[in-house]
Amino acid sequence: MSSFRYLVPLTTILLICCSKQHSAILYASTFSLFGYIAANWMIPRVGNAFIKIGLFGKDMSKPGRPVIPESVGAISAGIYILVMLLCIPFMFYKYMVTATSGGGYRDISVVEAGEQPTSFFPHDKLSEYLSSILCLESTILLGVADDLFDLRWRHKFFLPSIGAIPLLIVYYVDFGATHVLVPGFLQNWVQIPLIDLGAFYYVYMGAMTIFCPNAINILAGVNGLEVGQSIVLSLLALINDGIYMTLGHPNTWENHRFSAMLILPFLWVSMALYNWNRWPAKVFVGDTYCYFAGMVFAVVGILGHFSKTMLLLFLPQIVNFLYSVPQLFHIVPCPRHRLPRFNEKDGLLYPSRANLQETPAKGFFIPILKLLNFFKLIDLEYDDKGQLVSCTNMTLINLTLVWFGPRREDKLCRLILRLQFGVGILALIARHALGKVLFGHDNLWTID
Repeated sequence: MSSFRYLVPLTTILLICCSKQHSAILYASTFSLFGYIAANWMIPRVGNAFIKIGLFGKDMSKPGRPVIPESVGAISAGIYILVMLLCIPFMFYKYMVTATSGGGYRDISVVEAGEQPTSFFPHDKLSEYLSSILCLESTILLGVADDLFDLRWRHKFFLPSIGAIPLLIVYYVDFGATHVLVPGFLQNWVQIPLIDLGAFYYVYMGAMTIFCPNAINILAGVNGLEVGQSIVLSLLALINDGIYMTLGHPNTWENHRFSAMLILPFLWVSMALYNWNRWPAKVFVGDTYCYFAGMVFAVVGILGHFSKTMLLLFLPQIVNFLYSVPQLFHIVPCPRHRLPRFNEKDGLLYPSRANLQETPAKGFFIPILKLLNFFKLIDLEYDDKGQLVSCTNMTLINLTLVWFGPRREDKLCRLILRLQFGVGILALIARHALGKVLFGHDNLWTID
């Protein structure tokens, strides 16, 4: 989407204003620009090196299926980690160097909007920051291993949760809240306003660290889509941060500043990658970027304490996963690749299909397929005898083509990204509107 080149800088500027020019946001924005410049310069120069070591793939949706460097998203991920490490002394400078009265005594540090005066170094915030970096580094290593060795799904599916252990330990030590608020209309029945989930809440957060990386990886296969959806999710998360830093209770400002500090550099290095991955792609992002991107959002949602809101932004990815379940669990035949079918004659993408004659779907699922076909949620093909021959592959990409007809690859990507952005905006509106209805108040405007 060419509008990204305007939305990304505009969102950054608005976020700086919403944060009242807080130093952490200013530093994050400045280093984000350096990260963008470095990534945009490096990505086109490493392609041949990646091809030489066997990291390449064929673009199945182009005439002649050209060979393109694969796993180049690792460059953006590596630069992000470097940017976050370089930010540390600047982010915490005001706590390390303060005005002193001499004799080795530390006086009260610099105070900014929404902060309390303190003479103590914020070790809790530094531990959250460092655990985030450690978690993301572990996820990047998983992605690199997948790109190099093509790990099986059953081997790699749960690995992100292992990388998230430092994150969950820091959450337990520094915050530790495991209760959820009971909706108002249920409180009269259960007689309690809060339910403490205990260890199950950590299971939920661990599941989130598994879902988010895999969700980005599943909704893929079109030039620019993996990194494009990550940019859209970043913009939506930053919009949410800006709203809280403008209208929210001061107690929420710190969490959303932390969120913005992590997302801003990610947004800019992703924008650099998008320049080379959008149609017609010069590089492929690889699994490394998909896992890394998903984990960024999981980390932000957990340590920013808005994991449920983050999952609302992932609604298209959740729908794509649920829609894909019959094929992922082989209830319906699942081919090796479920990419849209490219027609070289007109240059358009058509829904790809699963052959139901060679490998029939499970008998109990046939009526469900017919029901989905009735509601235009899948397209079924029959032979002259009325026997079921094939069905469209069950991905959101193919469903979009079923609904809107054949599209050129770049137009298909833009359409999906616009749907993602529109659904995300509606989700944010619904989150705050329904919060008032379900719980009697919305924490955006709650003052207590």
